[in-house]
Amino acid sequence: MARRPPQVPYARAAVAESLRTVVSPDGRTVAFATWGDPDGFPVIALHGTPGCRLERWPREDLYRELGAYLVTHDRAGYARSDRRRGRRFADEVDDVLLLADELSFERFAVTGASGGGPHALACAALITPERLIRVTCAVGIAPFGAQGLERDDWLAGMDPENVTEFGWALAGEEVLTRRLEEQMAKLAPQVESNPAAILGDFDLSEADRAALAKPEVMQVIRESVAEQALGGIGGWVDDDLAATSPWGFELEQVAVPVLVRYGASDVLVPAAHGAWLGEHVPGCIVKVDTTAGHLGEDPEQEIAENIAWLRDGVPPPGSAGAEIPAG
Repeated sequence: MARRPPQVPYARAAVAESLRTVVSPDGRTVAFATWGDPDGFPVIALHGTPGCRLERWPREDLYRELGAYLVTHDRAGYARSDRRRGRRFADEVDDVLLLADELSFERFAVTGASGGGPHALACAALITPERLIRVTCAVGIAPFGAQGLERDDWLAGMDPENVTEFGWALAGEEVLTRRLEEQMAKLAPQVESNPAAILGDFDLSEADRAALAKPEVMQVIRESVAEQALGGIGGWVDDDLAATSPWGFELEQVAVPVLVRYGASDVLVPAAHGAWLGEHVPGCIVKVDTTAGHLGEDPEQEIAENIAWLRDGVPPPGSAGAEIPAG
């Protein structure tokens, strides 16, 4: 088992602060939240698309038991964070470092799932190993087009609902904005009455339908959807536009250990995306969840495995690959 990195001074804060803010050098407000043990190992978690800072496992004792201090934030344009129109995945690095500096993290890890995955890979490429220890990209997309999977391969195996949404993105910001506003207007009341039906029109795997029925998952869906579009749907728009555009960095720049994790039955981000990343992220560890879809099967176990990877460099059971040595 890898040895835990030396302890460093972490910022003291009240546990479970669901709303804090910091102002970026360009004058934007960035909203964030903290969960778990303020003296624990710092992990900055990047939410999916759409989403917000409330995406975490709601049994906060889990993070304390694991010795983790989890930091989440509203990506630019979501919830209470100001929009940064035209942002690329690479631009998320600015806000991650802003949070790390605000909380006095000398060294930390980053994890991102779904739409947060490529943002996490940007951190792996653009933050030095002296500062960033390890990264997880879970069920994240591959680059679109010449830098990754060509359009037909990128969309292959994706549920028609997602294919339609990315078609709006390729049609341009005006079309995408109008359509996502319509989607959000339908989504909010639907989730309020039945959070498990958030992906009701998707042909999900049995594993994902079971995951959506978990009370903790329904709680977080209800809380997140109520918050994520408080300032409009600009964050969702910008995420989709970034997904179909150059990322702003090259995967060859990755110089910290990365875990790429994906589900074999995922219809939101098909397994081909994870497989492509596994072949192109330098030195990465790959974990394929053979029966899981987009949402995993045992959240608490998977969170524990992720913390063990991010803090100690212990790969999840059944993973393969050769990590880059930690800086």
